[in-house]
This record gives sequence, C-alpha cells and structure tokens, in this order.
Amino acid sequence: MEKVDIYTRLSDEDRNKSCKTDESESIQNQKTMLVNYCVMKGWDIHKIYCDDDYSGCDRNRPEFNRMIDDCKNGLVDIVLCKSQSRFSRDIEIVERYIHNKFPQWGIRFVGIIDNTDTSIAGNKKARQINGLINEWYLEDLSENVRQTLKTKWKEGKFTGSFAPYGYFKDPKDKNHFVIDPVASIVVKEIFEMYSSGIGDHKISQILNDRKVLSPYEYKKSIGSKYISGNINIGKKNPNFENIFWCEPTIRGHSKFQILRFYYKFIK
Repeated sequence: MEKVDIYTRLSDEDRNKSCKTDESESIQNQKTMLVNYCVMKGWDIHKIYCDDDYSGCDRNRPEFNRMIDDCKNGLVDIVLCKSQSRFSRDIEIVERYIHNKFPQWGIRFVGIIDNTDTSIAGNKKARQINGLINEWYLEDLSENVRQTLKTKWKEGKFTGSFAPYGYFKDPKDKNHFVIDPVASIVVKEIFEMYSSGIGDHKISQILNDRKVLSPYEYKKSIGSKYISGNINIGKKNPNFENIFWCEPTIRGHSKFQILRFYYKFIK
C-alpha cells in the first residue's frame, strides 16, 4: 500500500478562528477532502502536515520542511495537496521539488483541484503553466499591497506592526495611535530634557539611574510580542541597548518619535 504525506496550507488569517492557535476552517476542509481522497484511492496516510498563516512563497514553513525530510528519507511514496499552489506559489520551489527532487526520490505529487499528477505523461506543461500563474498572482498581490500602503502613508496612517514607544495602536483602528498613559510621561520628560540642551548620553544616564524601563523592556513588561531588530536571537541576553537606555536608544527609539509626535499627541 502506498504511503502518503498530506500537506495543507493557508496564508490569510481566518476570521472563523476563536483563537490564534485554532486550526482554520479552511485547513479543516482541506484535511477532510484529502483524507477522503486517500480512502477512496486506498492509500495509507503516513502523516498530515499543516502550515496555517504561512505564505505560499515562504521557504521556511516548518511543517513543509518536515514533510520534505520525509521525502528525502524515503518514508513516503506520494505527497498530496489540494492544489499545486498549496504546496508552493514559488516557481523555483516547484521546479526544485515537484519536477526534480521528487522524481529522483521516487515521490509522486498529486494536487486534486488542478489535476496535478506527476505520474501522468504530458502533465508537466500544465504544472509549469500553473506555476507561472501562481507566481504572477504573488507579483500582483505584492504590487497591490504596495499601492495600499502608499495610499495609507499619503493619508498619514500608520502601517507598522507595533506602535512607537509612548503610544498604543487604537483597538478600533490599527492605523491610528492612542496615548500610552505610562510611557507618555517618559516621552514628555525626554522631550523637555532634550529641548533644554541635555544630550543623549546624559538623558540615558538619568533614566537608567531612575531605573526607568527601556522601550524594549517596557513593551515586554506589558505583554507585547515586539522583537527588537537589535536583539541577538538565540542568546540568553539581548544586546545592551535593549536592556538599558543608552545613546542609540535615545536617538533611534525616542528622539525622532518625540519630535514628530509630541505636539500632535502628547502636549
């Protein structure tokens, strides 16, 4: 009996989830369809892999890479997806695995909806056309996202993942700020010190002597998932400027934001 790895993927955040860790309804539907297909064909399901909230062009999908390891190690005969686009929208990945590595490893790829099947002679051209269409879809999507962001920027809307220090994202409008009543006090003090001629180094000394949490540590203390671009991932302790106030912290995290937003939001 042929052994099958089922792979499912969804990139858009599912509105039907009751919480972030729940599987989306679409993922559940994909699984049901693929399991039923295996039963109809008399195939033995080895494992079911699921990457929820991952883009089809993401090459670091954890479950995808575990499935590829199964294929490398000769543990399965077939990889089954709803369609080729669920496997990947990156034409380079499609060529690498579906058209090259899988035949070398003796793996058959099957996509139900788009009739992708590497065991069918003459099916390769259709797969390559599908790959191009999926690639064009990503390019169009990327351009649409860029145009949407440009429009929001022109309207003065915020499009980042995390609000600057001293502000929260408005729960009613993610492109708008509301004042953080705790951090805004520190922002005011920094502005007053800076406008009175106190330099970056001295400001950081004053804040550290008073044991004021740095922006990174403060965000952590209120449960934010913010990850600093300066943090050393994989090490026990983050960089110095993440833990304490210092000159780069004042310049990079505070001064620009203070000068830009002080009069509009806080004063």
